[in-house]
Amino acid sequence: MPVKLAAPDPVDLHPVPGVEIGIAMAGVRKANRRDLTVFTLAEGSAVAGVFTQNRFCAAPVQICREHLAAGAAIRALVINTGNANAGTGADGLARAQRSCEALAGALGLTAAQVLPFSTGVIMETLPVDRIVAGLPAALADRKADHWLAAAEAIMTTDTVAKAASRQLSIGGATVTVTGIAKGAGMIRPNMATMLGFVATDAKISQRVLQGLVREAADRSFNRITVDGDTSTNDSFLLIASRQAAHAEITELESPEGAALRDAVIAVSQQLAQAIVRDGEGATKFITVRVDGGRTKDECRLVAYAIAHSPLVKTAFFASDPNLGRILAAVGYAGIADLDQSLIDLHLDDVHVATKGGRHPAYQEADGQRVMKQAEITVKVDLHRGNAHATVWTCDFSHDYVTINADYRS
Repeated sequence: MPVKLAAPDPVDLHPVPGVEIGIAMAGVRKANRRDLTVFTLAEGSAVAGVFTQNRFCAAPVQICREHLAAGAAIRALVINTGNANAGTGADGLARAQRSCEALAGALGLTAAQVLPFSTGVIMETLPVDRIVAGLPAALADRKADHWLAAAEAIMTTDTVAKAASRQLSIGGATVTVTGIAKGAGMIRPNMATMLGFVATDAKISQRVLQGLVREAADRSFNRITVDGDTSTNDSFLLIASRQAAHAEITELESPEGAALRDAVIAVSQQLAQAIVRDGEGATKFITVRVDGGRTKDECRLVAYAIAHSPLVKTAFFASDPNLGRILAAVGYAGIADLDQSLIDLHLDDVHVATKGGRHPAYQEADGQRVMKQAEITVKVDLHRGNAHATVWTCDFSHDYVTINADYRS
């Protein structure tokens, strides 16, 4: 069961003018499963994305990068679940390109105006014929309010659909930001086996949009980890349909740009945290905050060392206050000149360690009380400077092993 994560209410998901979504059953991996999603975007839309840093990236990731680099006006997305089209070589590239060509042909576009996305099992041939055959039904199904249906259609091992939405006022105009994501395992920064799609009708330049998608990713999807594995397929796309009736935003540092940035990051963080809350087998949602670093990078090193540690994560699952495991992770994070005699550790309101040793007032019963909670905050202060960083993670349970052992069955 996900950790304090309810299914989205479709009433709370605001349609984005200029964006329509259609879903169909293509039988990509299983019959009678809505596994094919199509987005169509209004003319004049701007699109920017960030993708996995895994060098063994999937065919659709390679095609997306090529199409975005070519500079063509992106007008459509085609997304399938059930098959990752990764580890498929030249044949996989050809099949991803064919899905773009088929959708482009149906819409009167060029293939370079279509971006493909896939998620599912790696090293299996993409059944592109089934995808092509399902496109007419997906196109016929298009509606502006299909965000929840799309969130459900892109799920793999997810147990709950992930969607979020905000509205704000810019220049007297109502602006919408709505997004969906999928992911539950193979999750770690740069990025993870996740797909994220956030759209807004804000009028924003392509240059500013590219900066915004990177900042939003760095402050959301690149701050989560479930199991430390970086996937082959992760993609985060930010779409601006540019339909809102306000002056174009040309700088994020303007009041209008800052307001839009806050909304996009809020939606992205909600989606990213939902992925962790729905982590495979997760029973606890854990915030790891590291303060007092000389740089944000070294704070992130420490936070990820804690969040990735199987020993830390299994202790949280068992509600076992074996908190020396956290201090050990701090020590091996990679800060060569770290002074352990300065370090403080808190578990929520419990002061566990001070100046590198056990706090005189710490009682194991207090640690266990916090560890039994569904939501826990780990706070480390390095006392080296003023930088800080936060990441979100979950525990490791027996179910994580079961889910991944049975993934292909």
